[in-house]
Amino acid sequence: MFKNGNQAFYLSAKWKHKRARVMRLYHYEDAELARYGKHVEATMVHHIYPLEDYPELAMQTWNLIPLTTATHNRMHDRTTNKVTSLGKQWQDRRRLKFEEWKSENERNSDCGSRLQK
Repeated sequence: MFKNGNQAFYLSAKWKHKRARVMRLYHYEDAELARYGKHVEATMVHHIYPLEDYPELAMQTWNLIPLTTATHNRMHDRTTNKVTSLGKQWQDRRRLKFEEWKSENERNSDCGSRLQK
């Protein structure tokens, strides 16, 4: 269930609270299937930009969607753990949020480095 040493993260109270919030936000439904008018109960919350690659996005609500196990398995190639074309579609949908986050982080980083000078 846990990969790359993420067990502590997924067992943390902070994650459990965020997961519950995201589930409520989407009415406990699989976000991908809901796009097609299907109302299926989600069983997990997925990181659109993977936790392993973007740990700094782990708790960003815009980077999280509830999914069923079957839909989640369609987001990643389970052999290579690479994001599939469906997963990349979701990344493309959230690209603007990602760019806003990245820009904000760079501004904050610049302010921090100026303060240190």
